[in-house]
Amino acid sequence: MDTYSSTDAKREFGEMLLKSQKAPVGVTRNGKPVAVIVSQTDYQALKLQALRAALIEGEESGDAGILDMKAIKEKAKKEAGISI
Repeated sequence: MDTYSSTDAKREFGEMLLKSQKAPVGVTRNGKPVAVIVSQTDYQALKLQALRAALIEGEESGDAGILDMKAIKEKAKKEAGISI
């Protein structure tokens, strides 16, 4: 993986974007890794992979029983501090 310092990333942003279409590009600040730039295609694939993993984990965790959407929404609002 190519890596740019934050200063170089600002200066060579266009080139960095082009490289990210082929492979992830790392960005460092003060010598420490802070970000990875990936293509939109790779990002969507990662999101899909995470969703699939979460679905599999949910299926393997057992039966959740009946889902009451009204109760779930009310609980979420209460936890968020939104008056019902």
